[in-house]
Amino acid sequence: MRPIVRSGAAARVGAVLLFLGPPVSWVAELVTAAAWQEPHYSPFYNWVSHLGLTGPSQVAFGQVGNSPLGVVMDIGWVLYGVLLIVGAVLTFDLREGPRPIVVVVLAVLAGAGVSLVGIFQGSNANVANGLIVFHTYGAQGVMLAGNLMAIAVGVNATRVGLGRGRRIASIALGVFGLIAFAAFMADVFTGWAWNIGLFERAVIYPIMIGHVVLGSGLLAARTALVARREPPRRPVPAVR
Repeated sequence: MRPIVRSGAAARVGAVLLFLGPPVSWVAELVTAAAWQEPHYSPFYNWVSHLGLTGPSQVAFGQVGNSPLGVVMDIGWVLYGVLLIVGAVLTFDLREGPRPIVVVVLAVLAGAGVSLVGIFQGSNANVANGLIVFHTYGAQGVMLAGNLMAIAVGVNATRVGLGRGRRIASIALGVFGLIAFAAFMADVFTGWAWNIGLFERAVIYPIMIGHVVLGSGLLAARTALVARREPPRRPVPAVR
């Protein structure tokens, strides 16, 4: 099978960027959540997007949001989106037909979505001025495109250079994330709103783990390829 990923230094940089996106976002999330004091942030109860609220304490979407370091989370989301888009463009070879194009398009949609979440906060002010639509479309866009990307990567794992384990993991993560997305939307639109943060993370974290699986798999494949190409070293004769 013809590979759908590039070779060379640019592709290696792309793999690194794909791998780094989730840790950047996770670190920003931990730092931002730890800064909440009144109330303390709950990863199960609170909306994920409330981490990115800046300004004074407010009641948004039925919850008190008070995020002193909200700008840290917003920057983390934007960086994650940029790393994902650039990483995918550097990694996948669009000249190889529709398969890499589908993966890159999904990566761009997901990256743009998570960046929009960071740029347009889920605040009362944005609800009033109508900009909340960008936040909403961004959040739902990354949830759908990100999980579909994980499935697309898994389906094309052999052409990407991923092994059987990563192929199964990528597909399973994407399927789980889409099922969780349906459950999350039901939780929201029924008005039940039980443990919103838990349901959101059940949709988002599979995407992020999938990017770590993809990036680490690409790096491992390139390391193995370089090792195979290196000629065996000749033993140095002993000096008597």
